[in-house]
Amino acid sequence: MADTEGGSRDSGWERSVIERFAREVARDRRRSRRWGIFFRLAFLTVAVAVLLVLAGVWELGEMPGRSDRHTALIEINGVIEPDGPVSADSVIAALQDAFKDKRTVGVVLRINSPGGSPVQAGIIYDEIRRQRELHPKIPLYAVIEELGASGSYYIAAAADRIYVDKASLVGSIGVLIDGFGFVGTMDKLGVERRQITAGSHKGFLDSFKPLNEDELAHAKRMLAEIHEQFIDAVRRGRGERLKPDADVFNGLVWSGTRSIELGLADALGSLDYVAREVIKAEDVVDFSHHEALLDRLAKTVGTSVGGALPASLGARPQSWRLR
Repeated sequence: MADTEGGSRDSGWERSVIERFAREVARDRRRSRRWGIFFRLAFLTVAVAVLLVLAGVWELGEMPGRSDRHTALIEINGVIEPDGPVSADSVIAALQDAFKDKRTVGVVLRINSPGGSPVQAGIIYDEIRRQRELHPKIPLYAVIEELGASGSYYIAAAADRIYVDKASLVGSIGVLIDGFGFVGTMDKLGVERRQITAGSHKGFLDSFKPLNEDELAHAKRMLAEIHEQFIDAVRRGRGERLKPDADVFNGLVWSGTRSIELGLADALGSLDYVAREVIKAEDVVDFSHHEALLDRLAKTVGTSVGGALPASLGARPQSWRLR
């Protein structure tokens, strides 16, 4: 009996040691797998970073074998607004990079935009003219593809020449404020608008109250003033190429062919045509400052989270746009 109990104690001890050993081996294996995953991920991250750096170097024309002359491309693609796909900050940074590059022999703005903020468009227009003064030997051309309207045409007007496709939509030289009026709807729903302001016109053009004639007249004066600024910019940029008897400042758009006849554009031509035949540098390098995917996602999340904030600060459903 004693031997049996002793044997049981011995086998129990051995089993305990074996179980502990097995647990340690399993723990070591898990730890090894974790480190293996970590090192593989680290290697992958470094490899991707190297590829991105090489891609950026290649785009900037610093790889061996690239031509020492190129056409610099800057995209004006989308709505022009401070936090949008086209902003003054991003376009100005691209312009400065393009003109500073020693290989740049010409700059092309490729435009596909319905317009947007008159402030952003005006800032870009002024920077184009400034860069042209700093670098008089480097021409800047605009190529309007699908749409070059409103604020994007404001930008194009600063170019030395404007090229279009025969079916491009060009023009829309005007300014608007748009929004909605909910007064009748609120009456039907029995909803009462409560607004407390300091300043008799602080609720200027509020969508939830009847339109005030004095405020409407004030808004029209502001629009007329901004419209005149737009017209002056186009006249400075286009000069005598504008047909003197053409009514091009009424907000309408025209086909590319008609825009050439009116003096809003100069000739038919694509990006490749301008680079090859006009600038004489077929090698096109994109200097556009494209927003990173993570930045776009962050803005999207920020908009959804903070969308109600502007209303609390006095923002209105109306928006200002060059059109």
